[in-house]
Amino acid sequence: MFRRTFWFTSGVAAGVWATTKVNRKLRQLTPESLAATAANKALETGARLKDRAVGFALDVRDNMAQREAELEEALGIHEDPELPAPRRLAAIEHDRSHPKRVGAPTPSQTKHSYNRNEDH
Repeated sequence: MFRRTFWFTSGVAAGVWATTKVNRKLRQLTPESLAATAANKALETGARLKDRAVGFALDVRDNMAQREAELEEALGIHEDPELPAPRRLAAIEHDRSHPKRVGAPTPSQTKHSYNRNEDH
């Protein structure tokens, strides 16, 4: 009688353990759980990549400054060169100073519309 009780109790315990394991695994495989797990891993990966990219950019900036200093020393450049004034403003003023072509049709006089959204 004691043997039967022992094996019955062992079977019940094994059944409860197996049922718990299966239910836990099924909960992990639901779409909501999988989406949450994927989102968490994506956030962790993104944070790691960002940290690495920032570290790489800082290393590049430091090494670039070091190399510029080495080149300036080797070439004997010790002061900042004076940059020429920007020429864009002069080009804009030059365009405004020219009169419009005589006889050219204005946009309101053309027979074709330049509206790209209208049907053809």
